[in-house]
Amino acid sequence: MKVLVANLGSTSFKYRLFDMTDERQLARGGIDRIGSAESRCVAEIGEYRDELVAEVPDHAEAVRRCLAQLTDTEHGCLTDAGEVSAIGFKAVHGGRLSGVQRIDEDVLAAMEEMNEVAPAHNPPYIAAIRQLREQLPEIPLVAAFETGFHASIPECNRTYAIPRSWAEEFHVRKWGFHGASHCYIATRMNELLGRRDLRIISCHLGGSSSLAAIRDGASVATSMGMSPQSGLPHNNRVGDFDPYALPQLIKRTEKTLDEVLAAMANEGGLLGVSGVSGDIRDLEEAAAAGNHQAQLALDMFIASVRHYLGAYLVELGGADAIVFTGGIGENGTRIRAAVCAELSELGIVLDQAANEAARGESQINAAESRVQVWVVPTNEEIIVARQAREHLEN
Repeated sequence: MKVLVANLGSTSFKYRLFDMTDERQLARGGIDRIGSAESRCVAEIGEYRDELVAEVPDHAEAVRRCLAQLTDTEHGCLTDAGEVSAIGFKAVHGGRLSGVQRIDEDVLAAMEEMNEVAPAHNPPYIAAIRQLREQLPEIPLVAAFETGFHASIPECNRTYAIPRSWAEEFHVRKWGFHGASHCYIATRMNELLGRRDLRIISCHLGGSSSLAAIRDGASVATSMGMSPQSGLPHNNRVGDFDPYALPQLIKRTEKTLDEVLAAMANEGGLLGVSGVSGDIRDLEEAAAAGNHQAQLALDMFIASVRHYLGAYLVELGGADAIVFTGGIGENGTRIRAAVCAELSELGIVLDQAANEAARGESQINAAESRVQVWVVPTNEEIIVARQAREHLEN
């Protein structure tokens, strides 16, 4: 069975193709600037790399070009497109529907109900999936919702203190996201340490960030709540925020609620605090040059990670491993050091040299540390591919 895993943006399509017989990655690629006369199309098939600029009007054409590259007689890895058993999507929010779902109109309707909760994610996914369903009806489409991994969170950790009817009728609860990433970390750490009874704190730090407390392979708490806008401050998203500030902002800025929410979702976070950038690398460079606001943004981000780290150490009664993943988690040497600083009383001690030398999967704790600390590159796509395979087989 071969599964194509798609990661969609409003003007982008990225993919990986897996042979699920042995989970080999056969190819990867993507197309940027969809809708432009100069879309950039890239494919990597084995050691072969193809890159060209062409007009790609929509996501359906992007998938066709992808399949054409994969079935190319000289460099392709497929005989024909019929070898693709399914396209799996790392879907974000289905509200009343979670887990793994064969995409039909009810699934798309459930996603549409959550458009206002996940405005940066759901609308482009829905539009692209509708195109693909219409123009490539022969290929099954499977949605693996990020909320699915967090279905195991106990009720006390996922319930807001709101009128009960709001939770029951409108699905207002702490859903959690980055499920495929946290699931991969749980699975991979079981393999690395040879145990399934681990207490893991998974730190997915990147353009958007979240922490998850994992016990025995199952999520028991996570920092994101009802929407991907919550939890830690993100690249350009606010993170945790008191809703009672909204009336004040609407009144003083003379903006509508939708305008204020759009600003919070696009102009907040590390970008909003620093006024420089939402990218940690830019902030570290600006802070080194003496920019106070850039340093403040870094300090806030680190403080928020430590806040949830501390909470999850209590939730789990300690930890066997703390794992850093995501773009910042995998590459942010100084962020990792700052998050773990002065935690020796909690059994967390970094090896400075190992932290600085970390590339790929790396254990970075000092010998005397009671808690193991790891850097593990995530692989959300293989989790989605596995889920799609299992769904089709069942």
